[in-house]
Amino acid sequence: MQGAPARRSLWLDIAIYGGGAVFAVVTAIASEFYGYRVWGNCATVGYLVAVALTARIITTGRGSRWVPVWVVAALGAVAPLLYLAFRRAPNYVWGPWPWSFPAQPEVWVIERSAGELFAHGNPYIDLTALGRPPTPDDYTPYGPAMTVFGFPRALFGDHPLTDARVAFLVVTAAALLLAWRVLGRPNLPVRAAHLVVASPLTVLTLAVAGDDIAVVALVVLATAVAYRPGAISPWWTGALCAVLVTMKFTALPAAAVLAVGIAATRGVKAFGAAAVAFAAVGSALVLPVLLADPTRFVEHVVKFPVGLGRASSPASSPLPGHLLASLGPAGHTTALVLLGLAAAATATWVLVRPPRTAADAVLRTAVGLGAAIVLAPATRWGYLVYPVVLLGAAIGFAAANRVGTGVSAPAERSSVDGTPRDKARPA
Repeated sequence: MQGAPARRSLWLDIAIYGGGAVFAVVTAIASEFYGYRVWGNCATVGYLVAVALTARIITTGRGSRWVPVWVVAALGAVAPLLYLAFRRAPNYVWGPWPWSFPAQPEVWVIERSAGELFAHGNPYIDLTALGRPPTPDDYTPYGPAMTVFGFPRALFGDHPLTDARVAFLVVTAAALLLAWRVLGRPNLPVRAAHLVVASPLTVLTLAVAGDDIAVVALVVLATAVAYRPGAISPWWTGALCAVLVTMKFTALPAAAVLAVGIAATRGVKAFGAAAVAFAAVGSALVLPVLLADPTRFVEHVVKFPVGLGRASSPASSPLPGHLLASLGPAGHTTALVLLGLAAAATATWVLVRPPRTAADAVLRTAVGLGAAIVLAPATRWGYLVYPVVLLGAAIGFAAANRVGTGVSAPAERSSVDGTPRDKARPA
């Protein structure tokens, strides 16, 4: 028999899947982007099946709450991703028609950067040689490490499986699986998976783009590695953070939080090892490109993302910071002041109350990134996938911490959700 808490959890599951279905239906009908509409159709089926499976658990009292999660992941992420990859290959011609895009522009921008690297030794195109004013899609606003995801297409040509999104999906799955193994393969709450694996933001981003999901998954892995003292050298945390930051500067706050966490929990020597690794790996990834042409690197990676490039960033979702900035100079200044205050408050929180557990670290990073995304003058709602996934990771890390970072203790299983109920430990 199901207890009242179990039934409440199942009804909340239905509400979550139902909300996802509504979001997917609206996207399928109203989005101007072809890829979004394809995702909406696939995800609607996935979420409705998840609702039906959860309802069956409620009525019969049997089944696993994990099955609907994996159904959403399969039908909401993998299926539309593969469909769009096959729809795109091999000779799709890009144009200014978003209603026909089988991928978001960042996919082919990253693939182009890999082609440029192999052809000319630099992933960033020379904007002065275009013979016209540059557009946002001429820019590659990522660090050199992101170029790796374009290697399959650059090396093996146009094929559905060389689509950069496939590489993003593989790296995301591998990073999350490895993080789980680093923690000792604990039994994780289904609610954490709802945010990390099955939220509309996660599956939509995986299907149409994928780069942000790979970055945040690697943040989760770096956090798991950082908080396994005695098992993993802090060198690996520094190296992972260097890769993250040289993929996308969005990961810089996460690296800073982990640096404080390592210093607070593992001491100055461990912090020094991580810092040396960060500097060494970061230099190895950035210096060859930077020294080859400093002007290109700064224009693409530094100026364009902060709005100082020769073309303006198209990021303009109607979040509070952008709405304030659209009111004029005073509104723009107000948005920047609020952004600075939020950054200062988060930094104070991290320094005064250093993150002593993995859950603490990802929670602080989620809050800081969430505030930055909401208050930035130029932003996209899709970036909210960072705090959403990190909040899910915080739930998972907290659950793992309750049973220790090793292999979980023996536990009784619930016939409803397939998640162990921890036995009381002896004092």
